[in-house]
Amino acid sequence: MTDTPGWAPPGSPEDPQGGDARQAGAPEAAPDDPHAAEPAAGEPSPGTGPDTNGQGTNRQGTKWSENQPPRADWHAPGRAGTPPPGATGPGQGWGGGQSQGWGQGWGNGQNQGWGQGPGRGPAWDGRPPAAKPGVVPLRPLGLGEILDGSVSTLRAHWRTVLGISLVVSVVTQAALGVASWWTLNDLADRFEEFEASAATSQAPSFGEVMALFTGVFTTNGVAALVQLVSTCIATALLTMVVSRAVLGRPVSTGLAWQEARPRLGAMFGLTLLLTLLSVGVLGVGAVPGVLLLVAGNELAAAGTFFLGMTAAFFVLVWLMIRYSLAVPALMLEKQGILKAMSRSARLVRGSWWRVFGVLVLTGILTSIVVMIVSMPFSLFSMAANGDSMTDFLNGGAPMRMSAAAVAISGVGGVIGYTITLPINAGVTTLLYVDQRIRREALDLELARAAGVPGYGDDNGAEAPPAGA
Repeated sequence: MTDTPGWAPPGSPEDPQGGDARQAGAPEAAPDDPHAAEPAAGEPSPGTGPDTNGQGTNRQGTKWSENQPPRADWHAPGRAGTPPPGATGPGQGWGGGQSQGWGQGWGNGQNQGWGQGPGRGPAWDGRPPAAKPGVVPLRPLGLGEILDGSVSTLRAHWRTVLGISLVVSVVTQAALGVASWWTLNDLADRFEEFEASAATSQAPSFGEVMALFTGVFTTNGVAALVQLVSTCIATALLTMVVSRAVLGRPVSTGLAWQEARPRLGAMFGLTLLLTLLSVGVLGVGAVPGVLLLVAGNELAAAGTFFLGMTAAFFVLVWLMIRYSLAVPALMLEKQGILKAMSRSARLVRGSWWRVFGVLVLTGILTSIVVMIVSMPFSLFSMAANGDSMTDFLNGGAPMRMSAAAVAISGVGGVIGYTITLPINAGVTTLLYVDQRIRREALDLELARAAGVPGYGDDNGAEAPPAGA
């Protein structure tokens, strides 16, 4: 195992038995075929468990582990009879309801969770509940459990989490505040100079205009670079914190730094590559409109530019969700940049809309939190900058920002960013955990790594039978 035990990708040298459902050379089962994992008559049941895509998962052997959720054709010990007609195979539950994957219950086909059935309490018929050594249970997670796990990590390790996010927030907001103060005041000064030149019938020279834009882009570019670097470091550290919180292990800032430091270079490369990819997609969408504008067809250029940027936006959203799990794959599986992106694409495949919904909802919730926290500080900032704001609203020069106004606004940004940064990082990491549990039975590896009784040792030993 690595220094982040339990996270090795299937089929890697650290997972010699190959936990991936798709063995080398084996055909890939159709995602919608409920009978794809059904064994042939007279053959022993393979050590596979259902997942949301209907694919089997190698359970490290040919026997069905006592600690696995049962196959759909499993019946309770001592219960006479076989499944009634309508439950024809591993893809269906009793009562004719279609199984949707891991954790289906008997009865009307609805997902009733692990070890539950109609009129039964949890863990009935000897089926154990999911292990929970840390902040989330080791089974497929719902939206509420992902959000709760992220907040629980913040509560359980608040000194480490808030310490990391607070330092990053202060650095980021300081850089952005200085850039805003410099940009707005410089624009106001240059605007006044241009007005004076216009009064004397002297238009500003090309050099003066270029100096203005160069200063603005340079200042904001440096601020954006500082934000990029600090956010990369924070995300890397928080990913390690959440990974240890899932296993129920203690974590400190020093330990998180020790685990994340070897991967920071790759983390910067991944973030830079995704940024360039975003810029490239938007640039390609803008090219047709720009070419028509150069050709002198302004009306066609406007329409083409709008359509091109709209199409580029949707492509960009699709790509960002596709690669949204690349950071946890890079940090926890020790993958390279391109392999981490490919790994993310594989984990998201077939669950794009679900991942999209979780991330969008998280973004909406965190935006609301930031707005609520920063609104009072924005009002105080406007009050501290009253003269410049009045002049701006009266149609004067661009608004100037006083140092006091920038500082007050920055405090609100620090508080909001400190709270939301760990939540966003936690949701992304837990989404990665959830997708691997659904596809690769990561719950077993994590339970072994966490030392949960009955799940074998860290070397992949088979879990002992129940009651042993």
